[in-house]
Amino acid sequence: MTIFAERNNMAEKSWYIDWFNSPFYHKLYFERDEEEARSFICALVDQLQPAPGSRMLDVACGRGRHSKMLASLGFNVTGFDISPDSIAYAKQSVQDDNPDFYIHDMRLPFWGNYFDYAFNFFTSFGYFKTRREHDNAIRNISRSLKAGGTFVIDYLNVHYAEDHLIYSEEKKINDAVYSINRWHDEDHFYKKIMVNDPSLKEPYNCTEEVAKFSLGDFTDMLSFQAMQVKEVFGDYKLNPYDVKKTPRLIIIAEKKENEEGDKEKRLYSDGRSSDALS
Repeated sequence: MTIFAERNNMAEKSWYIDWFNSPFYHKLYFERDEEEARSFICALVDQLQPAPGSRMLDVACGRGRHSKMLASLGFNVTGFDISPDSIAYAKQSVQDDNPDFYIHDMRLPFWGNYFDYAFNFFTSFGYFKTRREHDNAIRNISRSLKAGGTFVIDYLNVHYAEDHLIYSEEKKINDAVYSINRWHDEDHFYKKIMVNDPSLKEPYNCTEEVAKFSLGDFTDMLSFQAMQVKEVFGDYKLNPYDVKKTPRLIIIAEKKENEEGDKEKRLYSDGRSSDALS
């Protein structure tokens, strides 16, 4: 099976494929305060102290908001996302090749031993049907990093979300009305979204499903892929994580130094060995 056929098989009938390509998804989540996102990026950069020109990977980059902010600070940024429409939008607003954007599924290999930093922002994880698929994604992120590289994942705090879940609400954005219902079980959070908009012949419906991954779950997944948790924060101002009191789970992990002959050889998913981004 080719890598492209595997991608199509994995994506088949997954709720997020159509939803992430929908303009209603972006209006609901991303037409928000840009200052909060920029403040978070600046706080991360102050915390991490990346060297000028560091190579950074934005995993599940969406329309590239965070990628562009990182690039504006002088870093060499690559973003990928499973949504073709999001990547097309991201590319339209870039004047040069930084950041560089690709359509890609995180469950499949990307460039290996190449990046100094990898980021996964805004709970852009936890959507897949099986734990194995999530492990595959973490493995590919780890392999994309150089030895000693850093991975930052920004996820919801499961325990806080359980205690503060808003079960039903309605939002009006421009002419669209979003009716939102939430619930959860032992393993997942669910959010059913119905969009009524004059441009639609009938309401648009989608049910999001996000896995309940705790700090312990991530510690195990990361450790199994040669990454060690170094710091944990609880909000976008990088205040300390509290299992009950903080809304986010922001983990900074470091890939272990070379083991068992793991060299700084750059490998690419299409078999190339040359440096495509030089």
